[in-house]
Amino acid sequence: MEPIIELTHVSKTFHAQNGEVEALKDISLSIEKGDIFGIIGLSGAGKSTLVRCLNLLEKPTSGEVIVNGNSLMSLSNKQLRKERQRIGMIFQHFNLLMQRTVLDNICFPLEIAGVKKSEARKRAMELLEVVNLSEKAKAYPAQLSGGQKQRVAIARVLATDPEILLCDEATSALDPQTTKSILSLLKEINEKRGITIVVITHEMAVVQEICSHVAVLDHGNLMETGSVEDLFRKPKTDAAKRLVLSGFAHIGEMKGERKVRVTFDGHTAFEPIIGNIILEYKTPINILYADTKTINGNAEGEMILQLPQNEEIADKIVSYFKEKNLGVEEVDDYAR
Repeated sequence: MEPIIELTHVSKTFHAQNGEVEALKDISLSIEKGDIFGIIGLSGAGKSTLVRCLNLLEKPTSGEVIVNGNSLMSLSNKQLRKERQRIGMIFQHFNLLMQRTVLDNICFPLEIAGVKKSEARKRAMELLEVVNLSEKAKAYPAQLSGGQKQRVAIARVLATDPEILLCDEATSALDPQTTKSILSLLKEINEKRGITIVVITHEMAVVQEICSHVAVLDHGNLMETGSVEDLFRKPKTDAAKRLVLSGFAHIGEMKGERKVRVTFDGHTAFEPIIGNIILEYKTPINILYADTKTINGNAEGEMILQLPQNEEIADKIVSYFKEKNLGVEEVDDYAR
């Protein structure tokens, strides 16, 4: 697949009263056409600055932003406005016009583009069907739930037929069930319309739900990129490990010298690995945490295990996991 977005050595420095703030530091990454790409990091990582650089709402201090083969930095203002029409954006707080009905909110970008009112309303009704809100055409935003408001915002963005959709914490203000329905809608839009989607989030669960590839940001630095499956199974950097292992905060105190995180997919989930180890080595293993997730449509599981005190047996158990092609890594630093 060909890249639709390329960042080359992008940096962004803000000038504040207390001095300069480096929000982005030498970021280079590539996003393929038709992908759902996640950009994840904790608060202050630089995620929102990065997404605003993708359509030049924030102009990088240095580096290159290439979209559809065009270097945005070299475009005139008129050319940049035209390019931005192909890049839609949805936000955490919806940004709807409260004095307009749902239908008129969706018509708004079409009016700006000079589309006839009758054609705009027809297009808006079609998009309301896409987001399952046809019955809310005459309602006002104040009469809608958070999930319904975000669906209207998505329909409004789709009105201009974008090739790229940027989602800046688009589900952060929603409850888990509503988040799941919005993510499902985005995935359906990606599959049916071929729109490339970039998801900005601090939630690993969002990335695991719909993204194919992911980039991890930390204090303005790009820490690692790759498939979501690879990040989940074996995060390479401390920043990625903090995000992947953040679900273990409720484990409580872990006693024991060695603990390992074991990851497995649907193919190995049916094999009684733990039972076999107990029978083989005649020693108990303490399961401190276990969970399964759906990542990009596939079942993935993980466990945190406390190994026996006997180092020789513990080493053999780790080797056994590796022989079974399971992901395994020590997680002593991530106990909470």
